Amino acid sequence: MNAATLLVRCLENEGVRFIFGLPGEETLELTDALLDSPIRVIETRHEQGAAFMADVYGRLSGQAGVCFSTLGPGATNLLTGVVDAYLDRAPLVAITGQASLNRRHKESHQYIDVISMFKPVTKWNASIPKAEVIPEAVRKAFKIAQTEKPGATHLELPEDVAEERIGNATSREPLFVQAPVMPEPSPSQVLRAVHAVAAAKRPVILAGNGVIRGKASEALRSFARAMHIPVLHTFMAKGVMSDSDPLSLYTIGLLARDYAATVMEQADVVLAVGYDFVEYAPCFWNPRRDKRIVHVDGSPAEVDEHYIVDVGVLGDLRLSLNLIQRQLSAFPSSWADQARNTVIHGFEAEMGGSSSWPLRPQHIMRDLRAALKPDDVVVCDVGAHKLWMSRMFPCETPNSCIISNGFAAMGIAVPGAIAAKLLYPDRRVVAVTGDGGFLMNSQELETAVRLKLPIVILVWRDNGYGVIRWKQNLRFGRTSSVDFGNPDLVRYAESFGATGYSVTATADLRPILERALQQSGPAVIDCPVDDSENLKLSERLQSLPGTA
Repeated sequence: MNAATLLVRCLENEGVRFIFGLPGEETLELTDALLDSPIRVIETRHEQGAAFMADVYGRLSGQAGVCFSTLGPGATNLLTGVVDAYLDRAPLVAITGQASLNRRHKESHQYIDVISMFKPVTKWNASIPKAEVIPEAVRKAFKIAQTEKPGATHLELPEDVAEERIGNATSREPLFVQAPVMPEPSPSQVLRAVHAVAAAKRPVILAGNGVIRGKASEALRSFARAMHIPVLHTFMAKGVMSDSDPLSLYTIGLLARDYAATVMEQADVVLAVGYDFVEYAPCFWNPRRDKRIVHVDGSPAEVDEHYIVDVGVLGDLRLSLNLIQRQLSAFPSSWADQARNTVIHGFEAEMGGSSSWPLRPQHIMRDLRAALKPDDVVVCDVGAHKLWMSRMFPCETPNSCIISNGFAAMGIAVPGAIAAKLLYPDRRVVAVTGDGGFLMNSQELETAVRLKLPIVILVWRDNGYGVIRWKQNLRFGRTSSVDFGNPDLVRYAESFGATGYSVTATADLRPILERALQQSGPAVIDCPVDDSENLKLSERLQSLPGTA
């Protein structure tokens, strides 16, 4: 057995089912060893797509997604998806090949210092100097990647180390898999939190992605319902509280002053549960620093002048919420009802109006929601459509609408949808993307066709970089460098062996979605979107009553 085979055995020991990546000369031993493993290799068309697949797989499963590449350009291509997992708190282990140890001290073909390059954007990374350290290195990479707050780790395997034969029997075995247990919260801090929340007149819960990671959605729902406290979500926490629930205030995260922001302005106590600054900084929702903040999380709060914690409750979120709930009396429902009405009335006003052409974003979301079941998965790319989907697309279950909002990397939707379908073959999966994001990783459409994965790719086409166009118009009244052309997306899809659809009338979208969701392979829907709604939204929000 050589070192590459031992590495694969250690991956098997961690429960790895899929590994996403591209082969290279420096990973020949690794890819050969994988032939004899039950781990399924998903060969992608670009390393960035591989990293995005591992990113979304880790986010959905809670187990580290694994991606691999060769050295040099393979590693640099992998980097964007690795950073996305790092900032979006998704467990991921990246493996890169490297030049032999005997040529790394000098100028050498394709050699760069990958360890130094990955260091700022991983929780931990290391180069494997000899075969005997592999069991420890792999176990450490997975443990750190999956420990709260999760993120990316990286292992580098030089090609001569990969070939090294294993002689010592004691170094051949993977290590026992152990996960750290989240500690119980301090009783004294729980009591202080009870007193702080009890003193509120207008409390809100700010639910972050840590609630989903901590599998605390049901605990938070129970707490909110028992206490009659309304819930605001970050974009990555959509679905923690069902949006059909009267206590859901949908999301907060738009930089413009939205309906949810007007509710937050009135709040006096914010119970921040699993909240992460990387999504939506406190300066946006607490600009006057007038909120009393109860921080409920697995780790201490980051330092920020707009997030001065009144009480911090650290430990298992489920247990923390349960203990606070036991000692806290319910609030009158009037505040929660008022807060919900503020948001819902705003959305209802936006949803009104004619079914114009091109399709308004509100109507695209309405038809998409109607075509899907509550636990179907939507993977949303980054662009103008993301802002609409994040704030208005109703979710009933956690992790049913995946949004990159820490690193916010364009191009995640198509590879992310592939990973979601591999993980959940019985759930329908839709990639919602703009025409800009789609063409950044549309090569992975071939991967989906090859794997016979029935995913639907809904392309909101506005022939430009919509968010930047939106911002330029708001600031300057004109645009620059944002307009582009597109191929015929139907013929483009068909050239890969996928099915293509073109929406040519407002009434077409819903039946096309239903047909696409019944296909046995990938389908691409070209849907023109009325991007004038972006500026209309800004005008509506600027006219909201109250003081921003």
